[in-house]
Amino acid sequence: MNRNVVAWGALAVSSLALVSSSGLVKVAPAARGIPADSIKVAKALSQAYESVAEFARPSVVQISVRRTAGATVRAPGRGTPSPNPFGPQNPGGNLTPKQFEDMLKRFFGPDFNAEPQQFSPGQTPRVEGTGSGFVFDDKGHIVTNNHVVEGADKIRVTFQDGVEAEAKVVGRDPQSDVAVIKVDVTTYPALPRGDSSKLKVGDLIMAVGSPFGLSQTVTTGIISATERNDVQINEFESFLQTDAAINPGNSGGPLVNMNGHVIGVNSAIVTGGRGNDGVGFAIPMNMAGMVADQLIAKGKVSRARIGVQMGVLTPSMARQFGLPPGTKGILINDVLPGSPADKAGLKSGDVILGFNDVSITSMPSFRMSVASAEAGKSYELSYLRDGKKRETQITPAPYEKIVFPQETAAKEGGEKPGAKAETPKELADFGLELQELTPALAGQFGLDKSLRGLLVTNVKDDGPAAAAGIKPGDVITQVVRDHKIGAITTLKDFESALQKTDEVAVFVKSLQSGGRFVTLSKKKD
Repeated sequence: MNRNVVAWGALAVSSLALVSSSGLVKVAPAARGIPADSIKVAKALSQAYESVAEFARPSVVQISVRRTAGATVRAPGRGTPSPNPFGPQNPGGNLTPKQFEDMLKRFFGPDFNAEPQQFSPGQTPRVEGTGSGFVFDDKGHIVTNNHVVEGADKIRVTFQDGVEAEAKVVGRDPQSDVAVIKVDVTTYPALPRGDSSKLKVGDLIMAVGSPFGLSQTVTTGIISATERNDVQINEFESFLQTDAAINPGNSGGPLVNMNGHVIGVNSAIVTGGRGNDGVGFAIPMNMAGMVADQLIAKGKVSRARIGVQMGVLTPSMARQFGLPPGTKGILINDVLPGSPADKAGLKSGDVILGFNDVSITSMPSFRMSVASAEAGKSYELSYLRDGKKRETQITPAPYEKIVFPQETAAKEGGEKPGAKAETPKELADFGLELQELTPALAGQFGLDKSLRGLLVTNVKDDGPAAAAGIKPGDVITQVVRDHKIGAITTLKDFESALQKTDEVAVFVKSLQSGGRFVTLSKKKD
């Protein structure tokens, strides 16, 4: 048996030698070396990151806050519990102490802790959490997020070298989620302010902060997008999007460019859980810096308003108004009487093209431009009316002085109970029922009794009207015919406007949302 094994082994060795000598088996070549130029580039990039981190970190701080358990963190400018800057998992509404603690854990990471639950009668439990910030000037001012310090009873700042200092709130702006706090220590360098308007998609950036309580953490990435103004976290927003890892605890920390200049304030992420999924948002520094300057100077932020309700100029809406395909601008739905827009001669149906020599292509960007303008100062505004370009001078007013009726109604409790019309007219092609509005019906629905039009009494769930956002209680007051806006007061007028057309633009009044133009298209079979 042993001799057989040896024989078979000898045969295997001789066969392998034969195959090798015939060239069927080749010796693997040695691994190819990395080109010297590639190594040089990689080292240069690595050294650049090292330099930026070394430059920025001494100006970045960890912020520890203590709050009363059960306190409610309010949303930016909305008077409702704060939407979650770290994804959809956080609880909302008025929170119990336990829910509040859980929310802070998601906001600030495992560094969060609740003080031992041993209290004397009448004592209030307190909770702690961690965020980030950066030195803004040489006077001890530090910029962070509003949601980091809102409701804080005590704020403690820790610098890179371990030095700690108590901080006080200088000012908060919930509408942009920017806050400024102040310490007595002034020996740490301020981060230079970069120009966020010059950022391009693909630019290299670095985020510095305290994710999950891990202070002085650096992550890198690129600018993924700019002017993200539909995230719906803040009332005023135009976020920078980045794939640099941003996690709970990074809030308020700086996003810096490769010069070490701060170009954004890290604020939120989109995630299916608690951690980073590669979609982070930062408040652009041009906005954050402007807010911080006003908070330091006045303790509050002043904004302006012109008194228009705006709508999206869709291709179908542009067709109804007879505008050329591809027209870019903002459709004016309604103008508040006596407002700056009214005084400037603007009307419902006008299309705003530019403000202060800047072209306007989106509602959020226009709203931001107006809000940032100086109240009482005159600006040039360009617009389209009847297909012709016009220009006017407009003087924005202080934000708080321009109030629309539906905003007042919302504060007073919203829509009043209404009654369904007794003899509605069904327009099956458009999926709605209408009734001529009378003063009595207007009063029942909480509307102005002088309002005239067609009351929407019913909307089919799968119809064109529902798709356009029309709801029972809305009132159709105008229709666009032959590219002109005309009032509608009777069902006969409206049915006449619908003859021989599959698409019509109408103006809809709503107690909740004011007025807006919408396009109705006949339901297809």
